[in-house]
Amino acid sequence: MRIVHTVADLRQALAGARHPAVVPTMGNLHAGHLALVRAAKPLGDTTVATIFVNRLQFGAGEDFERYPRTLERDCAQLEAAGCDLVFAPSELELYPQVQSFTVQPDPALADLLEGQFRPGFFTGVCTVVLKLLACTQARTAVFGKKDYQQLLVIRHMVRQFALPVDVIGLDTQRETDGLAMSSRNGYLSPAQRAQAGLLARVLAACAQAVRGGETDFAKLENQALHSLRAAGWMPDYVAIRCQSDLRPAQADVPLVVLGAARLGSTRLIDNLEI
Repeated sequence: MRIVHTVADLRQALAGARHPAVVPTMGNLHAGHLALVRAAKPLGDTTVATIFVNRLQFGAGEDFERYPRTLERDCAQLEAAGCDLVFAPSELELYPQVQSFTVQPDPALADLLEGQFRPGFFTGVCTVVLKLLACTQARTAVFGKKDYQQLLVIRHMVRQFALPVDVIGLDTQRETDGLAMSSRNGYLSPAQRAQAGLLARVLAACAQAVRGGETDFAKLENQALHSLRAAGWMPDYVAIRCQSDLRPAQADVPLVVLGAARLGSTRLIDNLEI
């Protein structure tokens, strides 16, 4: 496995590749990330993982500075997972000038749910993903479904810009108690970690009720919010939406239930397709 830190070296390393399959990450990797790499392996002739903590998608007061940087450990895990190439640029390398050109995603998709609680988040995500797809010459890009809205936004961006990239979404990888794997799980104290599976259970209860025929979606959302608050969580939202575009739920289309909540100072997100 080769590790490169500059765009010039990346392009040299990819000179013979016809179909790079790329997994964009912010590092501090866990088993969920490695599942993405293994899924990408048969989808191209070169498997590329990018590691870059993207300042543009962090809002004021968020955890950019304390987000764990664990490059050496990450690279060892990636090599064991069969990754061929790691692109780990510095901030100055990826943004040699102030990034005055940015991608403004469709507000109808990007300004609700995560976009409502993290203004500007999807502008930062789209800008860096577009840049990483360009740098890596990706023909396939693999993302996890845990960041469900992000996956939809990226798919819409790729279609609207006619990028020659297949965007693949991989099912969320979970711990034994149902907690979605996330780098931010490491922020949880032992006591909080023992409670953290509740978010997945609350969403699963919503999904089960919908599958059972319940169509009062607002009631289910409020029940879920109450369950989280009663357990000491601070939820931002629980929402049952259409899978295709996150518009308000309808009874005759595929749905997804999404949630975001803080447990202590750690914000967790999750979702379940219905």
